[in-house]
Amino acid sequence: QVQLVESGGGLAQPGGSLRLSCAASGFTFSSYVMSWARRQAPGKGLEWVSGISSDGSDTYYADSVNGRFTISRDNARNTLFLQMNSLKPEDTALYYCAKGLPGPDFGPWGQGTQVTISL
Repeated sequence: QVQLVESGGGLAQPGGSLRLSCAASGFTFSSYVMSWARRQAPGKGLEWVSGISSDGSDTYYADSVNGRFTISRDNARNTLFLQMNSLKPEDTALYYCAKGLPGPDFGPWGQGTQVTISL
């Protein structure tokens, strides 16, 4: 079955950087658009952050992260990445990778990796 395992989260200072990874299995990774999304607090809605086309040629970003985050993928390694620079306290969230873009077919997603931005 589909399995998505996120990693790379942690504690960083404002202005710092982190790189998230998502290892995918159980489906033909190279055939699917992939996304990153985040949940900033328990009970809050899931916020879509970024998406990438199946071959990596097209990328999409939420206004809140555009210019600071970069999504990429390695189809040979079935891995999705999110390079996060110029981090802000409001980027603190549980970050998930997911198949697709927001819509009826969005998901599934993994267990998430926690990112905390604080002095």
